[in-house]
Amino acid sequence: MEARFADPSVLILASLAGGPKHGWALIKDVEEMAGTQLGPGTVYGVLSRLERGGLVEALPTDDRRRPYRITPAGAAAVRAYLEHLRHVATAGLRRLGGR
Repeated sequence: MEARFADPSVLILASLAGGPKHGWALIKDVEEMAGTQLGPGTVYGVLSRLERGGLVEALPTDDRRRPYRITPAGAAAVRAYLEHLRHVATAGLRRLGGR
C-alpha cells in the first residue's frame, strides 16, 4: 500500500523553487517530483491564494501563458516547512525502526 500525503501549496512552492513556471508546467513538474497529479482548478486556486499571501508573484504573460515565480517570503516559508517535515520524517522513521 502506498500512501501519498502532500499539501498542494507545498508542492507548488517546491516546484517554483526550481524556477518560474506556468500552470501546465507546474502540473507536470509536481507529477514528476511528487508522483501527485494536481488538476488545473487546484493549481490556479492555490496560486491565487499564494499570490494574495505574497508567497508567489505572477510574471508578464508569455504567449497566453502566465508564469509565476516564488518570492523570497515564499522560499523562506517552504524552506521552514520542509526542514520541519524532514525532522518529523526522521523521527517517524526512527520510531518505525527505519522501515
